[in-house]
Amino acid sequence: MTRLAEQAGGIAEGNVPNAPRAARRGTGNRPLWPLAPFAAAGVALLALPVLGLVVRAPWLRMPELLRSEGAVEALRLSLVCSVSATVVSVVLGVPLAWVLARGRGAWVGLLRGVVTLPLVLPPVVGGIALLLTFGRNGLLGRWLYEATGYALPFTTAGVVVAETFVAMPFLVVTVESAFRSADAGLEEAAATLGASRLTALRTVTVPLLLPSLGAGVVLTWARALGEFGATITFAGNLPGTTQTLPLQVYGLLESGDLDGAVGMSLVLVVVALGVLLLLRDRWLRPGGIGGGLA
Repeated sequence: MTRLAEQAGGIAEGNVPNAPRAARRGTGNRPLWPLAPFAAAGVALLALPVLGLVVRAPWLRMPELLRSEGAVEALRLSLVCSVSATVVSVVLGVPLAWVLARGRGAWVGLLRGVVTLPLVLPPVVGGIALLLTFGRNGLLGRWLYEATGYALPFTTAGVVVAETFVAMPFLVVTVESAFRSADAGLEEAAATLGASRLTALRTVTVPLLLPSLGAGVVLTWARALGEFGATITFAGNLPGTTQTLPLQVYGLLESGDLDGAVGMSLVLVVVALGVLLLLRDRWLRPGGIGGGLA
């Protein structure tokens, strides 16, 4: 057994007399150069459009564009709706993540599929689904309208609902992964000391999840801020009511104001870059929370 362990240690260190010379040099850690052109093409495909946006930006007009009444109102509405959607996602998503992490049985897999569906669902399809559910004649919207005379579509509240629909899965998946990696034995130890399950969850597990929860919150907010398809389908593009920053970019492009569209697009690019920099240790490193989204 000792000899086998020594041989295994030698293999791990590369000291294998009969191994091929290339293997002893550790070529497995070196780039495979025939793949380099494809990798370079992939980088170009992802980076050049952003570079084109930066090059084409009307830098001299940026202060004027950002101070315009439409831009200020769209930015205000975007912040209000994205923050509101993030709060709703935390209130509903954290308990949902706990159920998915601690639940057992086939129903958990089905529930996880339903929860993560908005991640891969085309946003415009999500908007139609929301309209058929919460619209004035929708599955639930009909009862809401008959009881209160209020309809969600084409309102600011409708924007919050649409953004929550597409963004909350990011929080749920991230926090569920953290719940799964947390030591359930700590909750059991707290229970043996007389703490209820809810108290153990609140005082023991949740503090351990705060870094992952913070990362999930930032991702959820960024996704809500950049939401477009479900919002324009369900809530419309009404200035001052439902026109968030992405919808304003679309409106400016349709009206022929390319400089304005590019300028507002740069604001969203800066926000996205800021989110990546903020989460660089948890998202950009191998095994970060990006793995939990797989």
